[in-house]
Amino acid sequence: MKILIDLLSTDYGLMSFIVIAVIFVVMTWAGIYVYLKARKP
Repeated sequence: MKILIDLLSTDYGLMSFIVIAVIFVVMTWAGIYVYLKARKP
């Protein structure tokens, strides 16, 4: 539980959380993009 408190309450924790969220969104977008491009003939 201390890890979550540090992640959401400290400045370096928030920056890490933002970086993790951005990477997750970009990888999801890239996966969907590649999947849709691969389905087109």
